[in-house]
Amino acid sequence: MYSADQQLLYVGKAKNLKNRVSSYFRSRGLNTKTVALVSGIDYIEVTVTASEAEALLLEQTLIKQHRPPYNILLKDDKSYPYLHLSDHAFPLLAYRRGKRSSRGGQYFGPYPNSAAVREALNYLQRLFLLRSCEDSYFNHRSRPCLQYEIKRCSAPCVGLVSEEDYRRDIYHASLFLNGQNQQLMQNLQQQMLDASGGLNFERAAEIRDRIELLRQVQEKQRVDSGNKDADVWALLEYENVICIHRLAFRQGRLVSSKNYYPDNPAGEEHADLLLGYIGQFYLSDFAAEGMPAELIVDAAADEIAVVQEALRLRFERIVRHSRGVRGEPRQWRAMAEDNARSGAQAKISGHQVARKKLAQVAELLRLVRPPARIECFDISHSKGEATYASCVVYDHEGLAKKRYRRFSIRGVTPGDDYAALEQAVTRHLTRLKEQNDLPDLLMVDGGKGQVARIQQVLLELEISTVALWGISKGETRKSGWEFLWEAGARQPIIPDAHDDGFRLLQLVRDESHRFAITGHRKQRAKSRGRSELEDLQGVGPKRRRALLLHFGSLKNMRGAPREEIARVPGVSQKLADQIFVQLHGE
Repeated sequence: MYSADQQLLYVGKAKNLKNRVSSYFRSRGLNTKTVALVSGIDYIEVTVTASEAEALLLEQTLIKQHRPPYNILLKDDKSYPYLHLSDHAFPLLAYRRGKRSSRGGQYFGPYPNSAAVREALNYLQRLFLLRSCEDSYFNHRSRPCLQYEIKRCSAPCVGLVSEEDYRRDIYHASLFLNGQNQQLMQNLQQQMLDASGGLNFERAAEIRDRIELLRQVQEKQRVDSGNKDADVWALLEYENVICIHRLAFRQGRLVSSKNYYPDNPAGEEHADLLLGYIGQFYLSDFAAEGMPAELIVDAAADEIAVVQEALRLRFERIVRHSRGVRGEPRQWRAMAEDNARSGAQAKISGHQVARKKLAQVAELLRLVRPPARIECFDISHSKGEATYASCVVYDHEGLAKKRYRRFSIRGVTPGDDYAALEQAVTRHLTRLKEQNDLPDLLMVDGGKGQVARIQQVLLELEISTVALWGISKGETRKSGWEFLWEAGARQPIIPDAHDDGFRLLQLVRDESHRFAITGHRKQRAKSRGRSELEDLQGVGPKRRRALLLHFGSLKNMRGAPREEIARVPGVSQKLADQIFVQLHGE
């Protein structure tokens, strides 16, 4: 479905095209979201596929490619975390995010959150003494580090463990991560017997301690479900908040429990929404990692058959389906429903707290109504180097990190915070004004001077609907002693340090400061790790290498005459003149 300006609004599949399309154009019974979608439709394009499963695959491909505003979309601020086993004589087991294709080796996961990954790493280091250092550190060790002393590493960097023994530990760690704890326990018990039989009692005692720790870990983490690999899904709506919960069982252990909060811009029925989300989840890039043998979801067999067939076509494997109406699957489905209910309630509670805080900000600043969105700016640099501005956002859902923005400042005098702030705010508000998406309250980290400068920006942009305030540290520069500066005011407000509205403004200011510093440090590290030779026009990698081999350093090159630069192989006299001019700024 397309709008008049050829924007793709919605992608859907239909077994019966006439019935499906007609359902959007009924004279009554449509919800507000569907009415909004239909009012924007200008024309509809149709693609015929060989089967409903192929239609589902095409639908997910188009949604991923075009991200239509009225389709449900998988949304998350981060990629899933994994444990990565590197390709190395002594492999490193480490925490990783991002695309798995960027590195070789073996991946385990995904895990529901970073805390779960770090907990698993902690257990693995205690159980199997695996190294935790990167290759650059590992390759330059001459003696064992502290990890060896506290019995969390076997010190392969200095040869205190053989490659064969370390590989055996890696194999045991793989069994643990794959949930094959029974086989791991049997292997360790056999090693302990072999060591004691060979009169190596010290080694037998070490393995005994590992077995005991493994038992403790299993007792702590056990959620017994036989040997099933199953994903359990449930959806619940509570006060207009939709929460989908997924429980993942692998090798009889609960390995993941996570809430998802999809939008429902087209007003789809809950059953269609859940099946659509499940299809997106498994047909995305994540799919192959967490593919279960069985899906437990309260859906009719003929409805979920399309998802099953699409998974079979994509991954060449059959995924069974159960509605979870009896036995353990019924308990798991009830657990997923309880988690979905708790997730929706927690989301509502968070919204209520955020709205209450925004109301307290309005009371503190004497605003006519609570701001729907607060945006705060800050500037960060090191003596004028790598100047960055940040904009962080707080709305009725709390800190809206997807709306955060950073601005690399160019063309201002180094160290001129006023000009840097003016440039960032002007660029940001110009874009928001075009989109008719201005905030209600604009905060700047600064005092009377910064506020006056930004007030002039608002006048130039003809923006009168945005309240402008500054928050500055007092003379002691201690938290809780800040001043609040209103645009045009001669004297600041000194609020009560315990006022909840003031604490929210402190939170937003501190977050903008953190976000600005992060961007600045990344840019500074990038610029300091870059040679000025890379900025020379007409000089590629080969000539750059030849120049460095000839002169040894950029300093020596700057001190050389034009004729000496022309003696470098591959550098003509004309190019030597250009390089000389660029190096000396002539």
